[in-house]
Amino acid sequence: MPKLAQRMSRAKPSAIMQIAQKARQLKAEGRDIISFSIGVPNFLPGPHVYQAVREWLDRDSGSYGSNRGGKPLLDAFLHSMKGLGLDGYGIENCAVAVGAKHILYNLAEALLDEGDEIAFPTPYWTSYLDIAEILGARVRLLPCPPEQNYKLTPAQLDQALASKPRIFLFNNPSNPTGMVYTRDEIAALADVLVKHPDTWVINDDIYNRMIFDGVGYHNFVHFRPELRERMIFVDSLSKTYGMPGWRVGLMAGPKAVADAVVVLNSNHITNIPEVAEVAAAAALSGPQDVPEEKCAEFARRRDIVVDILNGIPGVECPRPQGAFYAFPDISCAFGKRHGDRLIENDVDVCTALMEAKGVACVPGSAFGEPRGLRISYSCKPEELEPGMNRIRDFFSELT
Repeated sequence: MPKLAQRMSRAKPSAIMQIAQKARQLKAEGRDIISFSIGVPNFLPGPHVYQAVREWLDRDSGSYGSNRGGKPLLDAFLHSMKGLGLDGYGIENCAVAVGAKHILYNLAEALLDEGDEIAFPTPYWTSYLDIAEILGARVRLLPCPPEQNYKLTPAQLDQALASKPRIFLFNNPSNPTGMVYTRDEIAALADVLVKHPDTWVINDDIYNRMIFDGVGYHNFVHFRPELRERMIFVDSLSKTYGMPGWRVGLMAGPKAVADAVVVLNSNHITNIPEVAEVAAAAALSGPQDVPEEKCAEFARRRDIVVDILNGIPGVECPRPQGAFYAFPDISCAFGKRHGDRLIENDVDVCTALMEAKGVACVPGSAFGEPRGLRISYSCKPEELEPGMNRIRDFFSELT
């Protein structure tokens, strides 16, 4: 049998999806499973989104769409960006893809040659490392432990950029930690970025409208507009609007970068389905009551999750201010036993939690921080407190 391409030896399935699949399998077998594993919003978009799709179906031409994305969607995206204080962009600066993950893959393919360096903070979203390794890039991890609230410092960034990585990839609000950088923190990092003109900056900010406590969304170009010529903004419909299955990701940045993504689209996918574009345009340009209500609801859930976690002796959880994740330091469990099982690491914690309590979480090592685990509190509302109480009981039973 002929061999697979060498790059496939570097490709790994998503750790998050593997755990979510295991939880689904156990549930199908009759186990009482509460899953905190996958970041599915568990709500649907407003009725105006479905109405727009119904109306479009009556005039569907059945033809190919645009490699860049249709004008109604891109106009709606640009209007949405203006609401975030990101103006001065045109359609020529934009491109769409099959979700933000596809945008990130296209950007990596467009900007990285094999052996180039990409830098990003740890904890990181799992796909960052996977994409880089598939493409043969070198990865520079910037450790941001719980002791510094999982946030990158200007000094760390300055040191990392001194080696002139091709890309600096930044995620705010953060998946997996839920941490949000303040206005002053973003301004300080922006001051560092302008000192290093050889590096592209990718802002993966798909949770930009899911921020709590009045912190607000802040972007590097708000403080240093000159970064616009090498900054790429990535957004998605999945989390904010409850539309993960529609698979719509968007980017805005320098025209040359957008054009490169369009070229890749023309070879990879041709276009995203027009029905998804119609739904996305309606979500972005229509009433925003659903995402606003859900943001407030997730803030309330955050309070429940963090209060329970920080009430467990030895567990510490920096307080997230966005997205729908908590990332506690659970290293207090290492070296202890749950029943007959010795807990040696984060994977053991998650395995024991699943087997003993029927709770699915993702080990922190999947995100580059093996002292933690990720809890996605976007589950069904009625499962939240029972699931968190099971976690609390698990830790109380350690000996």
